[in-house]
Amino acid sequence: MTDPGAGSAAFDLSVIVPSKNCAPYLPTALTSLLDQDLDLGRTQFIFVNDGSTDDTAELLDEWATRFDHVEIISNGTAVGLADGRNLGLDAARGEHIAFLDGDDWLAPGHLAVLLEAIRSLGTDFVRCDHIRVTGKRRELRRAPMAVRNVPIPARAGILPVDQTTLVDYPFAWAGMFHRRLADTGLLRFPSGFMTAEDRPWIWDLHLNGGTCAVIDSPGVCYRRGLSDSLSQVLDERQLYFIPAFGKIFDVVRRDADRDLFLLKAIRNWLAILEHQAKRFDTAPWQLRRQFSTEAQAISDSLPWEVLKTVLLESSRDRRTAVLQMMPHRAELIQELIR
Repeated sequence: MTDPGAGSAAFDLSVIVPSKNCAPYLPTALTSLLDQDLDLGRTQFIFVNDGSTDDTAELLDEWATRFDHVEIISNGTAVGLADGRNLGLDAARGEHIAFLDGDDWLAPGHLAVLLEAIRSLGTDFVRCDHIRVTGKRRELRRAPMAVRNVPIPARAGILPVDQTTLVDYPFAWAGMFHRRLADTGLLRFPSGFMTAEDRPWIWDLHLNGGTCAVIDSPGVCYRRGLSDSLSQVLDERQLYFIPAFGKIFDVVRRDADRDLFLLKAIRNWLAILEHQAKRFDTAPWQLRRQFSTEAQAISDSLPWEVLKTVLLESSRDRRTAVLQMMPHRAELIQELIR
């Protein structure tokens, strides 16, 4: 595990792999990294052990001997996925950067395809499809962009308002990024976030990230439905989506074209709020109250006429689910019963 040289881009690629209690899945993930058609002498692997209490640390030490250039970062106490990735970014010295979660894996040759694409197209980042894995079921999930394998402005991934777009596809592992994005801070995740860290991250990236392309590639295999996944847990950590949208609205407000993108951001807020309201309906009352109070504070901060317009154009189910978290409810009810 020698160092090929000093400098900010000592490697062609840095791959950041955060893991917490991923021992059952790490052998699959790490085996797939060895099957990427990469020049391992020019590839840096950064494994972040985020306070694991299983055999993750031992497995990372064992597998590190199979790679040419490895750095293992061990956190005595878990800091969460956002800060785990940020620690990896601090250690990354590659010209390009990719992420892989420790419980997922890559199709053979996937990273080589992305590396060739980002180089040949000259974009700041590329995005790709993924394969959703639920038990034995495999389902292709395409990145929501019809234009493929050509450079486009990153902002082209935000609109239209009423369609699923690339800002609705926030997966950090579904792509590759030039390190200039890291150097300007655009790849960093909001510190301290335990969930929803990717939502403000993807908005900032598409507003300020220059150019991108969506690439047809072998893909990432993304595990869903794991019993120990945070997505399966209903507690305070699920409330991070609320400050996440606070950060989204902050970055949109700072943009010169804020009026153009605010409708989309508000529509996203109402869609996620509807989903979470239905989840929190069965939560303890203290957690439901915290959810409602914090969510209403975000809604209160939005331009009322714009929020009202988007809400009134929403489905009945959505209006019903989010009404309690809206300002001016009496006015809204009058509008709705007309």
